Amino acid sequence: MDLSVGTPVDPVAPVIRDALAAASSAPGYPTTHGTPALREAAVSALARRYGITGVSPEAVLPAIGTKELIAWLPTTLGLGAGDVVVVPELAYPTYEVGALLAGAAVVRADSLTQLGPSVLSGLRASGSSESSGLRASGSSAPALVYLNSPSNPTGRILGVDHLRKVVEWARERGVLVASDECYLGLGWDDTPVSVLHPQVCDGDHTGLLAIHSLSKTSSLAGYRAGFVAGDPAVVAELLAVRKHAGLMVPTPIQAAMVAALDDDAHEQEQRERYRRRRDALLPALLAAGFTVDHSEGGLYLWATRDEPCRDTVAWLAQRGILVAPGEFYGPRGARHVRVALTATDERIAAAVQRLGAQS
Repeated sequence: MDLSVGTPVDPVAPVIRDALAAASSAPGYPTTHGTPALREAAVSALARRYGITGVSPEAVLPAIGTKELIAWLPTTLGLGAGDVVVVPELAYPTYEVGALLAGAAVVRADSLTQLGPSVLSGLRASGSSESSGLRASGSSAPALVYLNSPSNPTGRILGVDHLRKVVEWARERGVLVASDECYLGLGWDDTPVSVLHPQVCDGDHTGLLAIHSLSKTSSLAGYRAGFVAGDPAVVAELLAVRKHAGLMVPTPIQAAMVAALDDDAHEQEQRERYRRRRDALLPALLAAGFTVDHSEGGLYLWATRDEPCRDTVAWLAQRGILVAPGEFYGPRGARHVRVALTATDERIAAAVQRLGAQS
């Protein structure tokens, strides 16, 4: 039972496949900015599904999957040596990798109190796991701060008050905030809110980017379909660079994205699949002696047996269940494992049965 990599396994909805096929005769180059239909569909879906208002179609930019966008965002923005990028203490590794590709320094922080001037100006190259690749920086503020809610790997949801404080702090210092919201439609114990939501930013998207993926909500990981929306000036800068870098979403994929964004029925059906799997797997882990922390949203359960994570990985592997070691997402994950909900109903049921034999 492979519950390690969070790759979708469910069928792509027919409405999306039909749109892909219908657009398959596309001999010309696609537009980097995306078709007007795609950008308008994104604006409409953000408002309809998440209550995000005030986004202009001009401030939407498709990406060849959000991993690509995140990996090259610091480079595309012109960041480099002397710049600081802040990532969550437990985080998707590509945030850090993208910063290091640009030559920027990386700080792991979950609260604004961790970002005092003494920390940001005192960075030095270090080989430790906490600060690998850090460079000296004389800046009193980072250039870029990443948010991720619901979180990969922890499933933690950041509340409106937390997000407002980050936005206010960043605007006072001219810091760009990039919010990875690929799990925004997958809240279980709480309702996630976008950084672009009026409750968070008062309708002002200055200095804010929201990164959205169709990989999870529409099972389109194989299509590489995502987009970013937010500050029109920043999106225009990204567009200007991406045009010359050849970062274009293929025309048939853009058509498929329109179908996915316009159709809420398949998205709700997919959400229900994940909810059922979570409802089966969570109590099974608890009954088997695990503690599950956070995990209010997203596609993962952040679980621990209060032992080194590799020992937990081995314990589960002996029972035919594969999970991801928490240390992969940062030093603070050393005693947790990430358990994915992205397996078929049959495989989830098999994992529950194996766990039940241990409880």
